[in-house]
Amino acid sequence: MWIQKSLLMLLGISSGFTAAGGLFGFIVELGVIADFADRTHTGEKIKFYEDCIAAGGITGTILSLFPITFHFGTGVLTILGLASGIFVGCWAMALAEILNVYPIFSRRLKVVKYVGFVIVSIALGKGIGALLILFYQW
Repeated sequence: MWIQKSLLMLLGISSGFTAAGGLFGFIVELGVIADFADRTHTGEKIKFYEDCIAAGGITGTILSLFPITFHFGTGVLTILGLASGIFVGCWAMALAEILNVYPIFSRRLKVVKYVGFVIVSIALGKGIGALLILFYQW
């Protein structure tokens, strides 16, 4: 019995390392960290950014595996929700940038002058959609 549980534990840990390695590899490939460091002129802190992303991934995994509850106020939950939304939005924008969706889209629709407006509209749409889903669940 203990051999079966040990093998299952080893398989679970190995799968977790594989999934985490794939996720962090995807983040690096998209260039999200380097792009943030470039835009904020904080290139010397890339190691710190990578450590924060790794710590966030580990913390998220622990919180999803174990039934830990926190009692935060509305203000803290608002900040956490905003940070999560910014993170997901940055992922979407980085992926779209890698795929060259927006340049092709703007040339085809002949809206080169209004690309900034289109991007802000997409971000607002995603934010409003997230709020509607949040309020619908309440």
